[in-house]
Parts: sequence; C-alpha cells; structure tokens
Amino acid sequence: MDPIHQLTDLFKKFPGIGPRQARRFVYYLLSADQSIVDQMSEKIKNLKQAIKQCSECQRYFNNSYNPKNNLCKICADNTRDKGSLLIIEKDIDLEVVEKSGSYKGYYFVLGGTVPILDPNPEVHIRFPLLLSKLENKIKEGLSEIIVALSVTTEGDHTAHWLATKLEPLALQAGIKISFPGRGLSTGSELEYADSETIKNALKNRQ
Repeated sequence: MDPIHQLTDLFKKFPGIGPRQARRFVYYLLSADQSIVDQMSEKIKNLKQAIKQCSECQRYFNNSYNPKNNLCKICADNTRDKGSLLIIEKDIDLEVVEKSGSYKGYYFVLGGTVPILDPNPEVHIRFPLLLSKLENKIKEGLSEIIVALSVTTEGDHTAHWLATKLEPLALQAGIKISFPGRGLSTGSELEYADSETIKNALKNRQ
C-alpha cells in the first residue's frame, strides 16, 4: 500500500471522518508548504508529553499549567460548587459547558457511551473509576449528579443505564440524579449546542 493510502487509513480513524475527507486531508498535506507539514509532525510527536490527564475529572489539560500535580485547573479550584457533579461524554463537551458560564460545579468525563445491547457496557466507559470518585465526592458534600450526555440513541441509552446503576448509591447517600431539560434537539451532540441552549437545558434540568 502506498503512503497516500496508508495516511488516508490513519485519518479515517478520526471521529466523524470518512474516506473522502481523509483523502482530502492527505492531498492538502501534499500541496501544503513543507513548514506546515513539519509543524504538524512536531506537534503530533510532542502531544503526549505536553498534555496530561486530570486524575479527578479525566479531562486532558496542558502540562505547563500544573506540572507537579495531576489536577486540571477546574478540579484544583476549591471555590467551585462541591455539591454538584456533571457527567459528560467527552472533553469537548466540558469545554462547551464551561464556555456557556452556566455551571460552576465539578465534572467527570465518561470517555464514551454504552452501545445498545452490548453485553459488556462497562468496558466502553469509565464507570468503575466514576464509582470510586463518587465515594470521595460524597464525603466532600456532593448532593446532585447531573447526567448530561448527547441527545442521541446511544446517549439516551447510556444516561438511562448510568441512572439505573447509580440509583442505589444515590438513595443511600441522599443524592439527586438529574438530567438537563430538553433544550437540545433530538439527535444532537452536546458539543454542537450553543451557550444559550446549554444554559436553558441546565436551568430546567429534571
């Protein structure tokens, strides 16, 4: 297989990228200035060293912010609301919610969704880790878990699955499990929602 096809296959592994888009990326790189290709190569090569994963919420953050600690800026902020934990699917969802300015609590990035009818749902998300984090959050005064996943078939399925699994712990600890109001249209990803929609969805959560 020639380099064009090899690189196309790599780009196809990116979320939401099909064969046609992947090939367009390759041909762009072939026509671009060598300096751009070199910069991209260098950034990709150093990405893992420049970025760390937060030990609490599991989001990725710039290593230069807190080089001696594994906490991101949000989790290291003691002024945030310890009573609420917002569960989201991926890092970009966290960024969208933060940009809206409508939420002041803490987060947990689930890392994916649970496929419908999958016999081993827990392998697709960070559920065991979530449970261990919840134990500490409860001790710190957690009173509400907000499950904010995309309004898709898998997102709804995962939200229901999570609520069912967390219900015994929530009842025991007196924690409320809530969901954002349906400000998001059916079939939409959270990352594409505008700030006003997110504000309304969180304000009208049930």
